[in-house]
Amino acid sequence: MVAAGAALADEIGFTELTMGRLAERVGVRAPSLYKHIASQDDLHRRIAALAFDEAGVAIGTAIQGLAGRDALAAAAGALRDFVVTHPGRYAATLGLTPTGPDDPIALAAGRGISPFAAVLRGYDIPPQEMTHALRAVRSVFHGFAHLQASGGFQWSADIGESFEYLIDLIDRGLRSAVADPAAVPDPADATAPAEQGMGQ
Repeated sequence: MVAAGAALADEIGFTELTMGRLAERVGVRAPSLYKHIASQDDLHRRIAALAFDEAGVAIGTAIQGLAGRDALAAAAGALRDFVVTHPGRYAATLGLTPTGPDDPIALAAGRGISPFAAVLRGYDIPPQEMTHALRAVRSVFHGFAHLQASGGFQWSADIGESFEYLIDLIDRGLRSAVADPAAVPDPADATAPAEQGMGQ
């Protein structure tokens, strides 16, 4: 049911997904869905967890055996491909608040972001900077992919070339941040625990 809901969300848009439409897609009456899914919110959260896991697997597979800019490009490309190919289920991951560290959303989100953390460790990002670096990297590549998926790039310049430009820009930024001791915050300032999930 969750996989069918995710596929339908990709087709019609996540905001258009309802229990009634899902029931029609799988060929059952709407009340029958509630034997498997508790509510619309439950469906939302299950699709989000599925998307986090699928994205994490895709990104983790893409970066195997790579480091530095190559790993960054592979991770960013895998995320971009996932968002463009599965816009509905990816949209389900946005704006969710885990109920706690054991929430399936928090656990799946952690698995989803962990390949990017592996990429950043390859840049020797200090532990006290990791949350900031994850937020920055995730934000820029999420933003690019989301704009592309929603048809936000209308200029004639090649989108792929723009994406390569962005990867180069982030690669240079990560390298220069590590090379500049003044850019590393004092560990004493890093008192807040790292947040969960791809919403870093």
